[in-house]
Amino acid sequence: MTFEMNQQTSAMPDDPEISTIFEGDCPLFELKGRKNGFTTWSARAFAEYLGYRDYRAFKQALNRAQQVLMALEVDLSEHFKQEITPDEKGGSLTDVRLSRFACYLVAMNGDPKKKQVARAQVYFARYSEECQRFMDDAEQLERVLVRDELSEHEKTLSMTVKRAGVESYAYFQNAGYRGLYSMNLSELKKLKSIPEKRSALDFMGKDELAANLFRITQTDAKIKNDRVRGQSALETTAEDVGKKVRKTMHEISGQRPENLPPQEDIKKVRDGLKAAGRVIKSTHPSVLEAIPSPDEYIEAPPESE
Repeated sequence: MTFEMNQQTSAMPDDPEISTIFEGDCPLFELKGRKNGFTTWSARAFAEYLGYRDYRAFKQALNRAQQVLMALEVDLSEHFKQEITPDEKGGSLTDVRLSRFACYLVAMNGDPKKKQVARAQVYFARYSEECQRFMDDAEQLERVLVRDELSEHEKTLSMTVKRAGVESYAYFQNAGYRGLYSMNLSELKKLKSIPEKRSALDFMGKDELAANLFRITQTDAKIKNDRVRGQSALETTAEDVGKKVRKTMHEISGQRPENLPPQEDIKKVRDGLKAAGRVIKSTHPSVLEAIPSPDEYIEAPPESE
């Protein structure tokens, strides 16, 4: 889901009102929200609150926030609502109403060099332990995002090798792991105490997931570029690419992937983050707000620049 909005914002980051919008016992940020069952904020205005002069840069944080929600399997329509508002010239503007959780995620994914972004992060964290969990678990969020991206590329690779004549995908898959880890997948699971019926990817940290993402995408590219065909050739390609990724990883970081410690089951991480998100969505410094009906929302049009 993307949103069509003008590139320029009106307020300047050094505006006194903007610089203190997250401060005080009753911050101006809270007064800027609009209640209609639950509180929402204008994305245009929120870009200003975070110190952005240009929507093009703010859009990166906005899109990243949406990616987090999709990775957590949260309905975007619960947190992003398009609306049309009048402009100063009598025309109309497209804006987006952001839930409190959406505001938090946008701030979390904002430019860390901006003072207003840091102030917003502190503001959200100070009144909600659940927000603090997200602060502390930034890498866990990255894990979820990379893991989901890996799943998509695994599907692509599966289709590629099927067209290339793979006979046993399990053997092909094992060859890739053998190249990267210098051991078979079954040995890797035993080494890291991963349940036999679970994917090893679900227990990897961000760096290890990123290495496997690179391995899978490059294996897919090489098979297509070199027109590799047949089970044996496909396994050889998968193992060779894995070995190269292993070598590169060691040269850059000095690490061997099999020595990286296993992480918490990503299913538990996902559930925990989703639960935290539900709390943040409805939490106010002094009251709990109602959760809206999804029927209140509309799908936003594609963005045009």
